[in-house]
Amino acid sequence: MSILLVIFMYAAWSSVFSLGKMALESSPPVFLTGFRMMFAGIILLGWLFLKNRSSLKIGKKQILPLLALAVFSIYLTNVLEFWGLQHLTAAKTCFIYSLSPFFAAIFSYIHFGEKMNLKKFLGMLIGFAGFIPVLNMQTGDEGLLQAFSFFSWPELAIMGAALFSVYGWVLLRIIVKNQTLSPLYANGYSMLLGGTMAFIHSFFVDPWTPVPIATGQVLPFIQGIVTMTLVSNILCYNLYGFMLKRYTATFLSFMGLLSPIFASLNSWLILGEAPSWEILVSTSVVSLGLFIVYQAELKQGYIVKKGDKSPAKATS
Repeated sequence: MSILLVIFMYAAWSSVFSLGKMALESSPPVFLTGFRMMFAGIILLGWLFLKNRSSLKIGKKQILPLLALAVFSIYLTNVLEFWGLQHLTAAKTCFIYSLSPFFAAIFSYIHFGEKMNLKKFLGMLIGFAGFIPVLNMQTGDEGLLQAFSFFSWPELAIMGAALFSVYGWVLLRIIVKNQTLSPLYANGYSMLLGGTMAFIHSFFVDPWTPVPIATGQVLPFIQGIVTMTLVSNILCYNLYGFMLKRYTATFLSFMGLLSPIFASLNSWLILGEAPSWEILVSTSVVSLGLFIVYQAELKQGYIVKKGDKSPAKATS
């Protein structure tokens, strides 16, 4: 049942790329990030305040980890993501985000001592090979923003977003494990702090005349923000945090390789972007890598099996 919940989470999360693409027609990426994250943080902390206001107090030892979570998981991740999304299709953006498992394996090795064996390495190698056809694709205006070789700046921005996103999840796992702070509180504070950082950034780079929202687009902007906030910030962020209690960051990131399939469907239905055969084929190859890594982590004991009452293996 929990695996189906993970699949549902990524199916819902993948829709945010299409919704974000629509929202970018109304406002620039930095302002969009700031407004959305502050809105989400206020909703989460407001609900927790009404539930139990005394529980919102945080200790001095929790301030620095929460600040780091806000910088990496919220501010840098989302600013880079939405800047890159301006120039790429929603499906391709989602697929590039699937580089997350490679970063997750590195961070999990550093922070949690999760071992890398031959089978796990083979799965990651197969998964990485699946990215090559998609990285050779050029869509939208990314050809005008070429960085070097076959990489464009928008592609590199999304790769950076994936890197910071995974590091943010690793930080969240550490906070939840060591700081006795629930994912709801950690996400609420980090969203509010990260959104504030993006808002300050927006004052320096966006045209505030009086606000950086296109004329006549206030209502669509608000509708897009509310929808993305409910789906991503309220539902998926916190569901991911709870899933970290059962699965490793590496495995959850690999499960995210299923997202491009849902993203392709969503972008076709919502934006009219035709599904790409490169993305579908590449996703199949990368998913094979997912299966191999899953089997390796299951054998290593990093994933808690059904009926296992000891959660230590999942957070070791």
